[in-house]
Amino acid sequence: MGLQEILWTLESLPGSWQNVLDILLVASVFFLILLLVRGTRAATLLRGIAIVIVLVWGLSALLNLQAFSWLLSRTLTALVVAVPVIFQDELRRWLDRVGRFMPLVAAGTLPQDVTDEMIAEIVDAVRLLARRRHGALIVLERDTGLSDYVESGVKLNAEVTSALLQTTFFPNTALHDGAVIIRGGRLAAAACTMPISAARRLPDRQMGLRHRAALGISEVSDSVAVIVSEETGRISIVVSGRFIRGIDADRLAIILGEYIHARRISRLENWLRQLRKKAA
Repeated sequence: MGLQEILWTLESLPGSWQNVLDILLVASVFFLILLLVRGTRAATLLRGIAIVIVLVWGLSALLNLQAFSWLLSRTLTALVVAVPVIFQDELRRWLDRVGRFMPLVAAGTLPQDVTDEMIAEIVDAVRLLARRRHGALIVLERDTGLSDYVESGVKLNAEVTSALLQTTFFPNTALHDGAVIIRGGRLAAAACTMPISAARRLPDRQMGLRHRAALGISEVSDSVAVIVSEETGRISIVVSGRFIRGIDADRLAIILGEYIHARRISRLENWLRQLRKKAA
């Protein structure tokens, strides 16, 4: 579409509500894409691609360069194929986020008394692990399934107890290296391998591989990750790529309660709230 066609389309907008709807839908798509890529490396790459395309297209349209326009059209076709390859990690993350809200009905939850008991056992174990400076990574599954990561570890399917968690993360034991995954109120597996985040900067330079693993699993799922630092004994939580650091056991219980057995809202409503927060 050339410059004249674009101008003609803009002039005809008031006479057709379909054209207005068409423009609004296109604008909405671009708005959602910008919200999804904001704060990621994809934003910088997309900005560079957009600047190059606008400059080259504007030059060819203003100077009426036929051969250059032909070359540009062929390059854009190749770019459509190259974009999924360049942004494969980001595309997988975006599709995973979209999939969390389909279907729109929220998944069932455990009875509140069962959840409270599980949280109490986790908090007690984390309190003692932090006091002894035994490193730990506990991942609690929510809507996004973690079956692939469960398969990477040693399956336990055991009751969640403070004693079992402390034993699992005791130094030099067979299962202490890796993450514990809790699913449906049960300790599904231990010594699980988590995806390592590629983030260049962490909130604290003292954060090591365990914190990067917690950040990585929070980037590809909606799980809640609890970390105990082996160096400092500091307790942290990571949710949706965000750290809540330096908390004590009492605050840990409150935060876990909010994330795990708080009243569930529909996924669509939750998504709209997240979009409003990002747009604010």
